[in-house]
Amino acid sequence: MTLPITDISILDDGRLRADLEALLEDAVNSGASLGYHAPLAPHWKQAFWDGVAGLLSVSAHRLLIACGPDGDLLGSVQLALCTKPNGAHRAEVQKLLVFTRHRRNGVARRLMAAVEDTARGLGRSLLVLDTLKGDSGEPFYEATGWQRAGMIPGYTVEADGALHDTVLFYKTL
Repeated sequence: MTLPITDISILDDGRLRADLEALLEDAVNSGASLGYHAPLAPHWKQAFWDGVAGLLSVSAHRLLIACGPDGDLLGSVQLALCTKPNGAHRAEVQKLLVFTRHRRNGVARRLMAAVEDTARGLGRSLLVLDTLKGDSGEPFYEATGWQRAGMIPGYTVEADGALHDTVLFYKTL
């Protein structure tokens, strides 16, 4: 799928901000484990994107978005660059989000390919990420060449109070 990906360095577009807030809400409310419980309250989605905007301003963070031919937001992914001297070769992939209505159309694969290309372009040779054990992300990351590094038990507390494990992945570029 040919899908243009845009690297956003400043989060100051009102329409994009509203679309990103809707994307986070869609993901959380459809069951994604992103640090929040459904239903996502408006103040949490605003606070989340305020935090991302702050990270973008210090150049240690990248936000990539995929938009359809009509300009509508389809999904996003983030890249957190390690700024420590001994970690200048690595980065963490965070918050791969695709609107539920656009899933299973190659958007996530395209975003992951773009975030890997971005990391390479920034001199990064090692990427890491984590995902909820049993989540749809687990087989997706394996299918796209990521290696399972291990599991952390009881990493998240879900809305019902139950503890859930997270799976760690890495990819050498």
